[in-house]
Amino acid sequence: MATTVIETKGLISLDRFSLETLHQFHYQMTFIRRFEEKVNEMYTRAKIGGYCHLNVGEEGSIVGSISALTPDDYIYTSYREHGHAIARGIPPGVVMAELFGKEGGAAHGRGGSMHMFDPGRHFMGGWAIVGAHLPIAAGAAFAINYRGDAGVSVCYLGEGATNIGAFHETLNVAKLWKLPALFIVINNLYEMGTPVEKASSVPEQYKKAAAYDIPSERVDGMDVLAVHDATQRAMDHIRREREPVFLEFMAYRFRGHSVIDPGRYRTEEEVKEWMLRDPILMLRERMVAAKLLDDAAISAVEQRVETEVQAAVDFAEASPFPDVSTLFDYVYA
Repeated sequence: MATTVIETKGLISLDRFSLETLHQFHYQMTFIRRFEEKVNEMYTRAKIGGYCHLNVGEEGSIVGSISALTPDDYIYTSYREHGHAIARGIPPGVVMAELFGKEGGAAHGRGGSMHMFDPGRHFMGGWAIVGAHLPIAAGAAFAINYRGDAGVSVCYLGEGATNIGAFHETLNVAKLWKLPALFIVINNLYEMGTPVEKASSVPEQYKKAAAYDIPSERVDGMDVLAVHDATQRAMDHIRREREPVFLEFMAYRFRGHSVIDPGRYRTEEEVKEWMLRDPILMLRERMVAAKLLDDAAISAVEQRVETEVQAAVDFAEASPFPDVSTLFDYVYA
């Protein structure tokens, strides 16, 4: 992998993946999409409170990258992390219960939307403060080296986090200390409501890694196969060379910054243009054309997903709220 790799071009062949893997990608993306749509519905019904940020449109980046990780790898994400948690294997009912603030949630109802956590699965949290998790992810990579473990510390961030001091400090030390870390920027083109080119003097985020001599690549984040391929190559490089890698996934979010953001700063034409590149539909179309998927199979997946998402809601509804007597549990100072 060169110091800086130009944007990936061309389609990854379906033949490089088993039929089972392709169907799993399709199912997982479909599930995350429907889960997030249900989350939006539950928010409007006041079942979910506080801040809530959806992954709608970014499913290809999530499923493609997490599918390339091993159980030994650690995951740190920003606050738009429901889909990452599900793709990592946290039961959907547990994720939904956390959104509901219930005891059965991933953080026992204490964290909510922005703080999913499952140390058993090495899912080390969504972090609400922009960029706060970058130094922590680097610390995890340092610990991996120190203990001689096999894992990689994988840090997801948005393009807005690349303009803060902690970003540059973290990349600098990651390269200096040759840390086994993968930094993934999911660039959805808007830092809340501000276009990335109006907030960053270098809007192509992957170029920023060149300042620290970190191998980097820009990838079509709407193409789950391209994302998986790039992530797998990055992970292989990190494990082999014991140095960090930086990936930028171009992945448009179809909803506003949060569930209460109407997204009026974007034109209808822009949204429609990007929705033509819906990551779920893109994979479906290729699989249908290759006779690996048909309408009946698509319908079956959608029905299965509908049932499973409703089961997640039912689990969250049935889970109790934390007892008031536990108010100070998990408080360390």
